Amino acid sequence: MIGLYIPPPPFRDLFHIGPLNIHMYSLTMVTAIIVAFVWSTRRVVQKGGDADAFEGIGLAAVICGVIGARLYHVITQAEWYFGPGRDPWNALRIWDGGLGVIGSIIGGALAVWVICRRKGISTADVTDAIAPTVLVAQAIGRVGNYFNQEAFGKPTTLPWGLKVDPAYRPAGYSQYETFHPTFVYEGLWNLLGCVLILWAERRFKLQHGKVITLYVMWYSFGRFFIELIRIDPVTVILGVRINNWTDGIIFLAAVAVFILLMRRFPGSVDQPLAGMGEKWRAKKGESVSSESKAAEDDTVDADDAPDGDGPPDEQVDEPEVATSEAVEP
Repeated sequence: MIGLYIPPPPFRDLFHIGPLNIHMYSLTMVTAIIVAFVWSTRRVVQKGGDADAFEGIGLAAVICGVIGARLYHVITQAEWYFGPGRDPWNALRIWDGGLGVIGSIIGGALAVWVICRRKGISTADVTDAIAPTVLVAQAIGRVGNYFNQEAFGKPTTLPWGLKVDPAYRPAGYSQYETFHPTFVYEGLWNLLGCVLILWAERRFKLQHGKVITLYVMWYSFGRFFIELIRIDPVTVILGVRINNWTDGIIFLAAVAVFILLMRRFPGSVDQPLAGMGEKWRAKKGESVSSESKAAEDDTVDADDAPDGDGPPDEQVDEPEVATSEAVEP
């Protein structure tokens, strides 16, 4: 009987440019970012927002998200990069894989919060527009795990088990050939979550941060159980993987926030991001506008200056007296 399994990737590098190797992992990451960025922009505009304003916010979110993802990975798997026989410079080799999704969420969210707060734009409604697109981006990014032969789970004989080349099997598992493709489980979970969140958003008219909170609840809940069958080495606290601690705490916090938002903001508006462009441009040109207004005021004062011989007060008071006499019976 021929065993069924998912075969290992036929290649890892897409092509070479001199000494530079372009990995499939990098291509999936770029594709995921583009899809999320374009779709998020459309959703922002549908909510009354401004595409130009979101481009600035989105670019900062992408950069900070990638930095946060790498930092989280390096911190939670420090033994891969620091210690005897390890090269700390490898922590910068992001193209070789190793991005913590939780770190990307934290980094991107912080960037959006800081910029929106400075511009006077609703952070909650901007992140609501982004939330479903992030799930799709994460699903696309998980394809890169396949080409890197990483982020798989415990050994399995199920027909959809992933066959991993010996060079990529963790220590203590070299005798096994097929493993749980946990990145596939997570990708499917994310796509299902995207569909359900879009439905809930339309059905219940979710706004004011409810969509992004629902996303956090969905992702952290699924990731908690997927993490239970992961075998890649990470920091362990009290016998539990650090990612499980993080996912569990985030899920409980998101549930509490969602309940609070449902009670505090029961209603909805047609375009929650209306005026986003005006706020963005007004803040950017605030000093210029103030100077222009001051110049206009000076011009008006000069034009209104009296040319007569008498003092200005006498010329201004006369109409007021006339008006007063006309009104009295």
